[in-house]
Amino acid sequence: YRARRRVEFADTDMGGIVHFSRFFVFMETAEHQLLCELGSEPMPRIEDRLYGWPRVSAECEYLSPARMGDELEILVRVARKGRASLTYEFLFNCRDRVIARGRMTTVHCRMDTPNGPRSEPIPRQISELLRPTE
Repeated sequence: YRARRRVEFADTDMGGIVHFSRFFVFMETAEHQLLCELGSEPMPRIEDRLYGWPRVSAECEYLSPARMGDELEILVRVARKGRASLTYEFLFNCRDRVIARGRMTTVHCRMDTPNGPRSEPIPRQISELLRPTE
């Protein structure tokens, strides 16, 4: 999946470059856009049950700065798919350079159980559309 994001003033630090924490927001936004493209949403309610995708790990490697006004291209790929989990890899490009690489693992959960989130298999209609790629 390919997402685009223009860097806004609120994304930058006092040095005028994208603050490291914003890359996690960018990854989550790209993931949500991907889910919407597949006909789902980040927190669907199905038969009065609330589902979500809590994160179990997230990391980002920063390679080159991006600044306010830059347009980022965010490439998203499924690196691993388990019964209830997905691991995404993100590649951030700005013009002709790679600026960052990220990775995030998320688990499909029922969110409204009395004891908190409980993992459940990825819904078939989503699972069939998400396949790990090289």
